[in-house]
Amino acid sequence: MKPAHLEQHSEASATVRDIVIGMADGLTVPFALAAGITGAAVGLDVVVTAGLAEIAAGSIAMGLGGYLAARTERQHYFAERAREEHEIRVVPDSERIEVVEIMAQYGVSAQECAPLLAALQRNPKSWRDFMMRFELGLEEPNPMAAKKSALTIGLSYIVGGLIPLSPYLLLKTPATALAMSAAVTLTALVAFGYLKGHFTGTDAVKSAMQTLSIGGLAAGAAFIIARLIT
Repeated sequence: MKPAHLEQHSEASATVRDIVIGMADGLTVPFALAAGITGAAVGLDVVVTAGLAEIAAGSIAMGLGGYLAARTERQHYFAERAREEHEIRVVPDSERIEVVEIMAQYGVSAQECAPLLAALQRNPKSWRDFMMRFELGLEEPNPMAAKKSALTIGLSYIVGGLIPLSPYLLLKTPATALAMSAAVTLTALVAFGYLKGHFTGTDAVKSAMQTLSIGGLAAGAAFIIARLIT
């Protein structure tokens, strides 16, 4: 008996995407802000206060952005579905031609499409769903996706933001806290970038280096600008 064939595909989901979005910004933006404020030679209390305020505001803004994006995606789906239903009722001949053209991409001839067309015409709902999936590449979004996306992005941002800020909460001098924050954050960027690449099916090492580069450049630029201003 032959062993079952196991296919390995990327299992990246909307949740993984939202975690990536929240963590990426959470690691880089608060770190850049803390580094920039430290560069202005202010006290630890100012850095911590500004950092916590930024994390709070950033998590809300990012979460709201994720919510609106998911809501827009769902609205777009239903608008397209209504359009397909209208076309099936009003111009069914054109829709039949489109079915034949779609199946031709898979090597199915017009003659071989005849049974499929007959079955779809008997069930307009299935015809509509067929066109949504194979013509437009759209699937109905989860009705809870918007709230879940907002929560996931917001919490991921908070977790990511507390990583670069934690040394400022534990240490006594801004310079020491900055050095420790840089070490902790850059390590987290590498680890996060690697995991992001692994779970999204891309080159994990390349993803780690890209994430490290972006975060490092953002923090470095903020620090240098603050130094030049003060």
